[in-house]
Amino acid sequence: MRQSSNRNLSMVMDLYELTMANGYFNDGDKQVKVAFDVFYRRNPDRGGFAIFAGLEQIIEYIEDLHFSKEDIEYLRSLNTFTADFLIYLENFKFSGDIYAFPEGTVMYPNEPIITVVAPLIDAQLVETAILALVNHQSLVATKTRRIVKAAAGKAVSDFGARRAHNMDAAVYGARASYIGGASGTATVLAGQMFGIPVSGTMAHSWVMYYQDEYEAFKHYAENYPDNTVLLVDTYDTLKSGIPNAIKVAKEVLEPMGKRLKGVRIDSGDLAYLSIRTRKMLDEAGLEDCKIIVSNSLDEYTITSLNNQKARIDSYGVGERLITGASSEYSDDNISLLGAVYKIAAVEKDGVFEPRIKISGNVEKITNPGLKKVYRIYDANGKAKADLLATAEEEVDLAKEFRFVDPEMPWRNLYFTDCTAKPLQMKIFENGKRVYELPTLEEIRAYVTRQLEEEIWEEEQRFVNPHRHYMDMTPAYYEMKMGLLHNSRKQ
Repeated sequence: MRQSSNRNLSMVMDLYELTMANGYFNDGDKQVKVAFDVFYRRNPDRGGFAIFAGLEQIIEYIEDLHFSKEDIEYLRSLNTFTADFLIYLENFKFSGDIYAFPEGTVMYPNEPIITVVAPLIDAQLVETAILALVNHQSLVATKTRRIVKAAAGKAVSDFGARRAHNMDAAVYGARASYIGGASGTATVLAGQMFGIPVSGTMAHSWVMYYQDEYEAFKHYAENYPDNTVLLVDTYDTLKSGIPNAIKVAKEVLEPMGKRLKGVRIDSGDLAYLSIRTRKMLDEAGLEDCKIIVSNSLDEYTITSLNNQKARIDSYGVGERLITGASSEYSDDNISLLGAVYKIAAVEKDGVFEPRIKISGNVEKITNPGLKKVYRIYDANGKAKADLLATAEEEVDLAKEFRFVDPEMPWRNLYFTDCTAKPLQMKIFENGKRVYELPTLEEIRAYVTRQLEEEIWEEEQRFVNPHRHYMDMTPAYYEMKMGLLHNSRKQ
């Protein structure tokens, strides 16, 4: 199910994609094939990895890519494009190949998450939409996983819709948060579209509407006796909220044969209040009543609460999750994945010639050419490194395999007793989808399996994580160095 079945997103693109496409068309280059890679340069929050999300929506976008009559008329009104190019767009359908990591794959900087191999115009027009989808959902999935890790087995729910950047961000952010490990969402449309468990309690306005707090709690319990969770911090958590919650549990719910399911605290010193609340509930015989907290939580706040031995059963996380915002404790001051879309090869006489972007900033020099990317596993099944190879190479680790660390190329390095798994899968071939989409539950389970079984715990630290190695085969390294050396002659 899509958010709107009749919404055409084909015009979600930067103007320069169309002006370049128009120029290519006029110059007779529309059938030249090229390869573009999607990759990012730095992990969010200075973390050790990121999680790839948004592939399903990319597939939906590619399959629906077309220009309506209204689109063509608008483009004509800009007085920028030739009449023949607009006629070409009237019948446009994506006709290329797309390769991508399976959604939910743990990923690292500077490796090709997605590769588009397509006619030049096709490859150019899809840039903005692909990046928007990758950057948003991957950022939220990654942030959520950090928060889930900090929660140490306690449930984390997405409470962020009202703080999301817009309605799409709320819905697809909820999807990404579920991939990242959230147990559910408060966003109803996300539950309807994706089958994510939905949950919610009450707002402060419910409590304030009634004459007193007890009356508000009583009415809520009578309406929802099987799922009564009371918001206890509207006036005074310990002097009013918890005593009134206990009173409702005893006077309203227990005579009905029901139990108070939980209380939620949304302000104040959450460690102190949760400890005191747990003691009060237990003394009242409500040991099974859960304590839920919210209020600007993130991975660092939750870690601090755990260190203070807070008595919290689950977390409702809002703006820091749904926006992927960097923590106030982080050195970063923006929330960003920063995936980019760079040309890697151009076909000439049936052969793809590599292209490389050179910059004064070393991190902005691209990895050129058509390539393969492998995840290398040691004998214990742990991910040892990722490996870039040329498209023509066959990586055989049945015997000792020499590789190059591009940051220390003078070292003699070998993989021994290792296995290699190619990471990219073919998603589209000649514009037709050839990939069977996994379910959201399968994607979510895939994330968990990788992080629990394959990815080193040292890479999952919040502070100073171990850097995952990005190695190259000797052939790939020599090809890249050759392009760099030859560029000096130009």
